[in-house]
Amino acid sequence: MPEYLDTAQGRRIAYHSTPGKAPAVVFLGGFRSDMEGTKALHLEAWARAQGRAFLRFDYSGHGQSSGDFLKGCIGDWAEDAGEAVTRLTEGPVVLVGSSMGGWITLLLARKLQDKICGIVGIASAPDFTEDSMWNGFSDAQRQTLQSAGQVALPSDYSDEPYIITRRLIEDGRQNLVLRTPLPLSCPARFLQGTADADVEVSVALRLLDHVTGDDVRLTLVKDADHRFSTPACLALILDNVTNVLAGAVA
Repeated sequence: MPEYLDTAQGRRIAYHSTPGKAPAVVFLGGFRSDMEGTKALHLEAWARAQGRAFLRFDYSGHGQSSGDFLKGCIGDWAEDAGEAVTRLTEGPVVLVGSSMGGWITLLLARKLQDKICGIVGIASAPDFTEDSMWNGFSDAQRQTLQSAGQVALPSDYSDEPYIITRRLIEDGRQNLVLRTPLPLSCPARFLQGTADADVEVSVALRLLDHVTGDDVRLTLVKDADHRFSTPACLALILDNVTNVLAGAVA
């Protein structure tokens, strides 16, 4: 059973925390994902074996946390992540963000610069509400979003469509990271599959070109998809987390 964190915004965040040595590793999941996914559980098992502190959690409206997903937005979920990181970990942390979680790690790196000592982004999807959703909408979909407050999109991962709300799009515009300078003072590793149907390689290249930092690397994996959860991909994630940790404690 998870434990729960009550946030300053009145949301109840479900989490699992593994005690261990610092820096702690924190996993941030993707859009409509939860903390029970393959990558989160694989990292947790590795952290336990290493005696490493580890945290996984559900954003509000996701998994076992409180709230209605359709009422949430990037800003809310970044607030959830910020509270989880600051209140549930001690000392520096390495953030491992998957898809939307990769965007949120970049927001936290900007807000909690002194707390974060490393980043690993997996199929990072910065600014996806604007660059992928809004820019990909037809005129009719944009009109529906504005008039009805939401629009339905087909999903490759579920029989149920994605419902995209106007609040998600408008709030996303307040949290874009690729339009303003994005300095990273900690080591950053970005992993991207070339067969990712949700986040194109061009996004990873744009992110690499946009950020500034002394230790930033991008690894492309031929034929890896958005889930990035094959045994080889999971091993690569652990290699990069280990590499970032080594630099953080050196």
